[in-house]
Amino acid sequence: MDTRIPPEEAAKMAAGLSGWTLDSGGTSISKDFALPDFASALALANRIGAAAERQGHHPDLEVSWGKLRVTLSTHDVGGLSQKDFALAAAIVAL
Repeated sequence: MDTRIPPEEAAKMAAGLSGWTLDSGGTSISKDFALPDFASALALANRIGAAAERQGHHPDLEVSWGKLRVTLSTHDVGGLSQKDFALAAAIVAL
């Protein structure tokens, strides 16, 4: 079973991920991507979706024209777990 990472530790871990921000409650991390158009945002969302499927951990994705917001949280622990940071690292690698 996954365990929740305390907000103080999550803040340190999020600081090590370029462009990711920790929400004020320490329960999720998010990153906004600026892209040239809707098709590019959707294509990136699909690539992230494939990575999420491989890891068995799924982000919240908000797609709009030229923007993609990715939010990660482990809902069954009520906050962040190692799964979130592993998927964030995989997304950065894309």
